[in-house]
Amino acid sequence: MLKVENLSAGYGAIRVLWGISFDIADGEVVAILGGNGAGKSTMVRTVCGQIKALAGSSVVFNGENLTGCSTRKILEAGIVQIPEGRQLFVGMTVYENLELGAFNKETKKHLNDNLEMVYEWFPKLRERSAQLAGTLSGGEQQMVAVARGIIGMPKLLILDEPSLGLAPNIVDQILRVVKNLARSQGISVMLVEQDVHKALKTSDRGYVIENGNVVLLDTSQNLLNNDLVKKAYLGF
Repeated sequence: MLKVENLSAGYGAIRVLWGISFDIADGEVVAILGGNGAGKSTMVRTVCGQIKALAGSSVVFNGENLTGCSTRKILEAGIVQIPEGRQLFVGMTVYENLELGAFNKETKKHLNDNLEMVYEWFPKLRERSAQLAGTLSGGEQQMVAVARGIIGMPKLLILDEPSLGLAPNIVDQILRVVKNLARSQGISVMLVEQDVHKALKTSDRGYVIENGNVVLLDTSQNLLNNDLVKKAYLGF
């Protein structure tokens, strides 16, 4: 579904990504792992068109070359990002935030069915539908952000640091929904995460990024058992 080759990008004269390559298949959950400053978020922003890729980079999605395309074009192609920090409209209700996930005619047509689906996965959102998003707990806000992304009917869902600042039980609930989404709906998922153990327990495969380069790639189970991963990320 997604094939990224030689992805290079940065901010002005500062180069962050140095020719990263990776792929994600239909219905697959792929973890992108690494510490602070590894280049994970820059990679997400470049794939989503928020940062311009440098010459020689290639981002192909379902056979369509999206390198250098606008964020709107990339969204219309079916790539939906749930950004780090949630970025909700805090002065709007939960329902109004969710409604914004339906961004075109197709997603608007299925809004009610998709709302019911996310309410079943996150029952608290049904209870809080008329409440202002800014009054929710951090975990509830992350549920809104994930649900809003699902309402956009993605073919590829990108989650950028979904566990940041959240209680472990909330993270577990969100990751269960994400895994179920891939298994039941065939949606591909890119899980960009610092919590290596949770990410690998959720995903099928993983890539480890350091200093803007891919240094390890394998099945999630093999990475969990990898001595370098255990030492560097799992504290074993």
